[in-house]
Amino acid sequence: MNAEILSVAEMYRADSLAMAGGIAGETLMEAAGWAVAREVRRRFQPCRVAVLCGPGNNGGDGFVIARLLRRHGFGVRLALLGELENLKGDAAIMAGRWSGDSEALTVDVLDRAQLVVDALFGAGLARPLDGAAADIIAEIRRRKLPVIAVDVPSGVDGDTGAVLGLAPQAVATVTFFRKKPGHLLYPGRALCGEVVVADIGIPDQVLVEVDPAMAENCPQLWRAHLPVPAAMDHKYSRGHLTIVGGAVMTGAARLAARAGRRVGAGLVTIAAPESALAVYRMGDPGNIVIADGDLSALLADERRNAWVLGPGAGQGEGRRGQLQAVLEAERKCVLDADALSWFGGGKDTLRRLLSPSAVLTPHDGEFERLFGAIAGSRLERARQAASCSGAVVLLKGADTVIAHPDGRAVLNANAPPWLATAGSGDVLAGIIGGLLAAGMDGFDAACAGAWMHGAAASLIGPGLIAEDMDQSLPVVLRSLYHKENAPKS
Repeated sequence: MNAEILSVAEMYRADSLAMAGGIAGETLMEAAGWAVAREVRRRFQPCRVAVLCGPGNNGGDGFVIARLLRRHGFGVRLALLGELENLKGDAAIMAGRWSGDSEALTVDVLDRAQLVVDALFGAGLARPLDGAAADIIAEIRRRKLPVIAVDVPSGVDGDTGAVLGLAPQAVATVTFFRKKPGHLLYPGRALCGEVVVADIGIPDQVLVEVDPAMAENCPQLWRAHLPVPAAMDHKYSRGHLTIVGGAVMTGAARLAARAGRRVGAGLVTIAAPESALAVYRMGDPGNIVIADGDLSALLADERRNAWVLGPGAGQGEGRRGQLQAVLEAERKCVLDADALSWFGGGKDTLRRLLSPSAVLTPHDGEFERLFGAIAGSRLERARQAASCSGAVVLLKGADTVIAHPDGRAVLNANAPPWLATAGSGDVLAGIIGGLLAAGMDGFDAACAGAWMHGAAASLIGPGLIAEDMDQSLPVVLRSLYHKENAPKS
């Protein structure tokens, strides 16, 4: 898997570098059209297809697709937005190679069509669809025609996933060289269908100069840093995770503790109010349970190297002081759920104590309470929040974004809908906390934790409840422990 994600501007840069290196633009366009035509043929028997071409390079791709599909027995009608004589560059060359008719773009081109190839606009569209383009997309949606999209479904912003007015629902989207953010961010992600990344001849070496700071979450990003116990390890060398629990929602801390132990923490302590200790002690016997009255005594033990604060902890008096104590002690930590509200009136003071060793895991509502109404896409908001706070920010959702203060960002795309259940966020906090305790840094632990969380949930599938997830984590871990990083004897 090619993990890098390119912004629209970075993709233009990659194209330019490839052409500067001697690859003709028409060669790239021919390869792009061939890749889309191949995908159409893979999915559909020869049928009546409407190929919709825009006035730019996406339209040029469309002319190539039309030519190749007709060669393979498809009945092709091609409609162009604009005039043939106004096409320029490689698009004009490809239009010249098309020997069939070119119709004006109207809804009539859809008559009797069984399939649509959407080559109207690519990822760089910056304004809402209007006029003939909007009319035909609306009609495609009304008729529920299957669509293969070129680059992105027309109307989807390639950088944000936002829909500019309206866009078609694609069966599949064929993009080139690398994915863009809009393929992974909702609502665009839902409209793309299956995303196929085609190799059109752009050499990977261009990435050295493009230097992308975004990636799609996958094990190749962090597997080399995944903690694997060695023969001489013991429970203290594997890290000691401390979870600050509450007196009412006691299940949250216990879910986090089980997940933390599963992924590698050698010891896990739940620190909770005196009134709740009996409840915690009736839980998993492998957890240490201790009163949370004076965290300074616990923090004096350097072996307690990672902390999770927030799951089920409540808003009791003194919580902000506990948070400040952990941050001042410069411990690795996950700040989740209630802990994100402990900043309260001391937001500026506490923010100054944050570092990339702290992982903040808000959902959208918690994010806005903590950072205010930051404009932009989820990707842009998470990046800005990480930059201004100095912490790693994991903005939870179906399209989770993990952002580092230095500008790096990872988009997570493996979370199944079954995760929309109480307690799943507590499990995520525990996974990240356990990975921190076992030695990973904040950004790698957040990325690995999000991916493992999704993978564990996918193994369970429908009927998932949070209590199930730690059972599938060992299966996920086994799949990650390849021979080259297996335990050494």
